[in-house]
Amino acid sequence: MRTRAFRAIGVAAAVLLTLTACGGRGDSGGSAAQGDCKGQQTVGITDTGIKLGGVYPLSGPASAYGEIPKGVRAYFDYVNAEKGGIGGRQVDYQVRDDGYQPAKTVEEVRRLVEQDQVYAVFQTLGTPTSSAVWDYLNDREVPQIFVAGGATKWGSDTEHEWTIGWQPSYLAEGKAFAQYVKEQKPNATVAVLFQNDDFGKDLRDAFAAGIAGSGVRIVAEQSYEVTDPTVEAQVRNLSETKPDVLLNFSTSKFAAQALSADVRNPDWNPLHMLSMVANSVSVLKPVGFPNVQGVVSGAFTKDPSDPQWTDDEAMRLFRAKLAKYAPGADPTNTYTLVGWAAAESFHKTFESAKCATREGLRDAARNISGITVDTLIPGITLKTGPGDAFPMEAIQIQRFEGDHWVRVGNVIDTGK
Repeated sequence: MRTRAFRAIGVAAAVLLTLTACGGRGDSGGSAAQGDCKGQQTVGITDTGIKLGGVYPLSGPASAYGEIPKGVRAYFDYVNAEKGGIGGRQVDYQVRDDGYQPAKTVEEVRRLVEQDQVYAVFQTLGTPTSSAVWDYLNDREVPQIFVAGGATKWGSDTEHEWTIGWQPSYLAEGKAFAQYVKEQKPNATVAVLFQNDDFGKDLRDAFAAGIAGSGVRIVAEQSYEVTDPTVEAQVRNLSETKPDVLLNFSTSKFAAQALSADVRNPDWNPLHMLSMVANSVSVLKPVGFPNVQGVVSGAFTKDPSDPQWTDDEAMRLFRAKLAKYAPGADPTNTYTLVGWAAAESFHKTFESAKCATREGLRDAARNISGITVDTLIPGITLKTGPGDAFPMEAIQIQRFEGDHWVRVGNVIDTGK
């Protein structure tokens, strides 16, 4: 049931006020609302501009992800200045800080929708934070496109059609990790450190499902809260079982703590598997590269610190435009590249829309036909369709060697 401030009957002024506050419909976008698109929402978009809003933890315990919007902004500034914008429209990209606090996410998203009148909320980061606003955005029929997080519900929930993820889901990631462990250590014992929310639980449950019926066994689990100061006690408890594998399903701050705690235990040397949300070189470097040799993770973007991509055309473009439009941003930071790749994904998805409206963007995101993004790992593309709202379902396993990640084996397509 869609929320409206006023329903069926009301004076004309009240109806007009309601349409404005809730997103509005009609001709305000000029040609975007003509023909089959007439009557659809054109708030935040005109023939010459698109207004987008993103919400990230620029401060707080997950502030490492504040590098993502630097990549997003650099891409949009690049296409605005050198490509005439997206479809001839200049992108006005507004970023808000929620400190990784769901209540703050609600506040900032309401500002973007009700005051700034954005066309779409392009990226909210995090599972608890994005979950706090998806009812609000879906009630108001505002696209919440390419959520920065892999919670399975972004692709599996059919009641929130205005929300969609982007990166491989935690379900896909957990399945890929399970496949790797079964192949490399078929009789392994496993300990799991996980964040106590949908992010951590999705990964844990997907891994558990993936090893079902095999010789791999989970022998210990420890969770943590994002408000905890450290996870050292949890890692110490897990180490007591001496498992062969440690699954580190943590966000960046806690992942680094767990890696450090692992290093300080000379009597335990597990295969350490790190969630993709925490595998940026910027997370590993403070732990010390000699201390993270052999750590395994997954990937869907190219590693910007890997010399194999030095002469790669897409990566050369990324580095050049990042230096021009985001001076000071670290070109070797994976999170910055993720932002750039997500922005390019939005660009190509928007251009595939039949209508330059909110409805058109929603429909285009759920009917992506093999979009290629050049900074993704070769073999990984974006594709959605009826019954499939997961844009990416393939993952590359990688191992940390020297000062960068090295790909291991072939891309694992978990959607097959």
